[in-house]
Amino acid sequence: MNSHTAAIQRSLPPDDTPRERPTTTSNDSRSDRHLGQAELDEFGARLDELRRRTLADIGDADARYIRRIRLAMRACVVAGRALLFLGWFPPTWILGSLLLGLGKILENMELGHNVMHGQYDWMNDPELSGKSYEWDIDGPSDFWRHTHNHVHHAYTNVMGKDDDIGYGLARLFPDQRWKPHYRWQMWWVSIQALLFQYSVAVQDLRLDKYFKGKPLPDFKQKLRAFWHKVARQSAKDYLFFPLLALAAGASFGAVLAGNALANVIRNLWTFTVIFCGHFTEKAAVFPPSILENESRGHWYLRQLQGSSNMTGGPLFHILTGNLSHQIEHHLFPDLPARRYAALSVEVRKLCEEYGQTYNTGTMAGQFATVVRRLWVYRKSNRELGLPAST
Repeated sequence: MNSHTAAIQRSLPPDDTPRERPTTTSNDSRSDRHLGQAELDEFGARLDELRRRTLADIGDADARYIRRIRLAMRACVVAGRALLFLGWFPPTWILGSLLLGLGKILENMELGHNVMHGQYDWMNDPELSGKSYEWDIDGPSDFWRHTHNHVHHAYTNVMGKDDDIGYGLARLFPDQRWKPHYRWQMWWVSIQALLFQYSVAVQDLRLDKYFKGKPLPDFKQKLRAFWHKVARQSAKDYLFFPLLALAAGASFGAVLAGNALANVIRNLWTFTVIFCGHFTEKAAVFPPSILENESRGHWYLRQLQGSSNMTGGPLFHILTGNLSHQIEHHLFPDLPARRYAALSVEVRKLCEEYGQTYNTGTMAGQFATVVRRLWVYRKSNRELGLPAST
């Protein structure tokens, strides 16, 4: 184990040998071959070995890459804000808003999300520490580390365990129990997309439990942290920089509107990328019983079957935070995301060898299937002629 490996830790189920368990899911659009326990163990061992080989190769090239991303992000933000100070002149205002939005996307996706997974802890750079990084979005980073790193990645697409399934607003699978408000979910989800940073921010507050009167011992503490972060972000984008522009003789309104547009651009992009990660046509969901005595191999298999990739060029992958390689991210969440493209070649070969669907497609194609899910499952299973959900 080299010096880089020691700093990157990962939580996986114990490498034991449980009883043989089913590997089928509720998604009939997949054509996955059933794997017995011996094959599952072998499948897990092959992925463990792939991870070990990649860890051993991590080094200076990865450090240079993330530093360049950080530099590019800062350049986009500074250039965008400077152009917005030129006022309402359409070419500069539009370009400034786009550059600022691009900077926010880079910071949230390729920098913040990946850093908070501990992908660069081995660098011992305080600015890239997974435990202390605070990202440029309304949700506190500690909230994200809990809901995303600890809950979503552990219980990926497990009904009743993974709160990311529909984010409490949407029904995307027939396995979800239907509720009347799902009837209008196309409207709710459209609003959610525009304000996605707030949707992410409130997730850890568990407002559903709060309004049902269920005990939440740390609710007040989390609510204070939420409002503190929202106030700080809002003051920065909607007061400090507009007032700075006014003091410099520039337009308060142009900077305010440009900042708002940049946030909307970031929100729409992150919403689309994240919803394409686990809600596409071939993404599978699982019953809670799947977790009983789950082996390492079966954990890997669940991550594979519940995730969706997107095809594109190098810039596209960077802008998605390499979540266009969602499968590889869920198999290896603490490996530097720039490695996922190379890993995807070997993961795809393993899928072919073990008869598993490798769920990938263009962003447009994958998102179209998400929209179709939203449209179809706004109706109850009874209306759709499907068995009742439990």
